[in-house]
Amino acid sequence: MTEKRQRLTVRIYYEDTDFSGFAQHVAYLRFFERGRTEFLRARGIVQSALFSAGSLVFVVRGMRVEYLKPARMDDELCVETALDKLGGASIEMVQKILRGTELLAAARVRVAAVAGGRAQRLPAEIRTLLENVADDGT
Repeated sequence: MTEKRQRLTVRIYYEDTDFSGFAQHVAYLRFFERGRTEFLRARGIVQSALFSAGSLVFVVRGMRVEYLKPARMDDELCVETALDKLGGASIEMVQKILRGTELLAAARVRVAAVAGGRAQRLPAEIRTLLENVADDGT
């Protein structure tokens, strides 16, 4: 059975922080991106292979982020990613960044499948790889 959630460990480095030692908001966006990439990779969808073949890329169409608590230099965090909805040409994911059990940031992200600069329906093989991992709240 495929795990419904993907977890990725990241650490806050000096380059991720501002002058106060807190993680900059843009660092969270990079961590969310890495989480989505690893979620897809774990399910057999390698974005670099899709890109190299010229067949498809995923682009962020919309994102809502709530920043709840700051991360600090040297913190070890967990980026948790789950698929929420599978559309015709889009994927909606929910993501969390946690320090232990403490929720630091949460995001809802909609990515669109694009080929040749236009939205494209998700290919059947990608749909099949994702159909069984929609988040059921567990």
